Amino acid sequence: MTFKGELGMKFKFTKKGLMTAALGLSLIGGGTFAYFSDSVKTQNTFAAGTLDLAVNPNVVVDIGNLKPGDEIYREFTLENNGSLYIYKVLLDTKYTVEDWKQDNTDDFAKHIKVTIMYNTSSASVPVVETTLYDLQNQKPDLTAIDEFAGSNKVPDGIKAGGKEKMFVLFEFVDNGQDQNQFQGDKLKVDWTFNAEQTAGTYNDDVHNN
Repeated sequence: MTFKGELGMKFKFTKKGLMTAALGLSLIGGGTFAYFSDSVKTQNTFAAGTLDLAVNPNVVVDIGNLKPGDEIYREFTLENNGSLYIYKVLLDTKYTVEDWKQDNTDDFAKHIKVTIMYNTSSASVPVVETTLYDLQNQKPDLTAIDEFAGSNKVPDGIKAGGKEKMFVLFEFVDNGQDQNQFQGDKLKVDWTFNAEQTAGTYNDDVHNN
């Protein structure tokens, strides 16, 4: 086949040439088609757990007319109402003394002994055994199981939804001396129970499958 161009030039194509030209055009035109593609959407959730510590009852001691030698025994329960394991419950103590006659030469809290027992069926040593005065400078873990059956003290904690009963004994210690300065005085004690979580954990695909 002979073809005359606009400039007078002649082109001759054989059947083989036309096939070759057609193939060349198809390769060039192929670049206009889209590549294969696919997509998938995943939904991921990161939900924080909760630490929710409750104390029942919320007033442990409310008593008057104390005299040297008196002891007050009370029970209270630590409750984990959250979704996370509570590793520790640290007790923070603050108090104020109302000096009725304004004649105190000593701190009334030094004469109040505090003993706190946890899980008395298995513990042999109190978690706390000190004066109220000294307790203000301490932050004991109330969930610690004390030495029993040759074991070392280890934190026990409170699992989610769990409860731990505590036993506390207050004693107005009779020191055998003149304690008249404390007549009519009041001790107001604020106990704050601070829950702490366990250490962070590593999560991988093995545990999620």
